[in-house]
Amino acid sequence: MSSFSRRGFTLGLMAAGGLAACNNGVGSGAAATIDARVDATLEQMYNEFPGTRDLATRASGLLVMPLITNAGFGFGGSFGRGALRVGPSTVDYYSTTTGSAGLQIGAQQFSYVLFFMTPEALMEFRQSPGWAAGASIDYALSSQSDMLRAETTTSLSPVIAVVFGQTGLRVGATLEGSKYTRIIP
Repeated sequence: MSSFSRRGFTLGLMAAGGLAACNNGVGSGAAATIDARVDATLEQMYNEFPGTRDLATRASGLLVMPLITNAGFGFGGSFGRGALRVGPSTVDYYSTTTGSAGLQIGAQQFSYVLFFMTPEALMEFRQSPGWAAGASIDYALSSQSDMLRAETTTSLSPVIAVVFGQTGLRVGATLEGSKYTRIIP
């Protein structure tokens, strides 16, 4: 492959990742818009995985991220916005950003919900500075996904993650760090 075609391929991949990020449906930042998307995401999860409804009733809180956009080529990143629910009420809004480095290529979008199963786990999350260091091996093809993840926040506290609604293609083995930041929409 010539230098020009490698450069063109790299620029094309970066442009595709940028376009995927522009499709993040939570772009307005308004609280009502985020809440509506959180409601729709929870309903989709409950319909696809009926057992999560019972899990939600036993949880102390849920962090719902309706749409995460992730892209990478060697170095990568992701971004999304969502809400922390305690019972039926939204108590805080969060954004998440992830940086990663390693053998990776592609772009994908997905939704996830973190179930905080104890009041202590919920309080620890709300009072933490927001970083979760982890290592993962993952792939997503259409609606099929297998994930193997070890994160410092979930291995030490009772938090359950449900990832669903994957679209796109991303393959790789990466070392990554995530940051959750409380926002005011």
